Order: sequence, then C-alpha cells, then structure tokens
Amino acid sequence: MLVLSKFAGAANELDTALLVNPHDIDGMARAIATALSMPLTERRMRWEVMMTKLRAHTIQHWFAEFVDALQETHLDKDAREPPVTEPPSLWPVRSANVSSRYH
Repeated sequence: MLVLSKFAGAANELDTALLVNPHDIDGMARAIATALSMPLTERRMRWEVMMTKLRAHTIQHWFAEFVDALQETHLDKDAREPPVTEPPSLWPVRSANVSSRYH
C-alpha cells in the first residue's frame, strides 16, 4: 500500500494511494495503521488502479501534456491584446505669476 504526501506531484495521478500531510505526524501514523490493516483485496484494487494509470501515462505522455499546456498558455497570452488606455487629459498649465486666484 502506498502512503504518499498530498503535496507530491504524483498525488494527482496516484489518487488511490493513502494521501497524507507529511507535517501531520498523527495523520501519518493513522494512514500507516490503515495501510497495515487494509484487506488484501482493497490493497490489490488500489494497486491495480495506480498501475493502470502509470502504464497509460508514461513520462513521454506527461511531457507532451505539459508542453501542450505551456503552448496554450502562451497562445492565450498572445491572443489577449493589452487594453488601450487614453492618456490622462492634462489640466491647463498656468504660470506661478498669474494674479487671478480661484476660490
């Protein structure tokens, strides 16, 4: 039985493992106890599900998906045009020597 940190990247793929927070010592102990007492049929079922995912998603498959996601992000960024902002209108500039005052 696989006990895996929920912070590991593999946790997304290997979701039938017992996922734990490695900073939670009591939670880790409970997960290990669960793994040790788990019936053989459940352990085999979980193992088979994980192995099926691992066999289907090789490193080449993961790499191709990763590169595709990067390209989509890049294309999305290029498709968005930056907003056109008008320059702020400038107040008329008066010299400091103007005798009229505003109230």
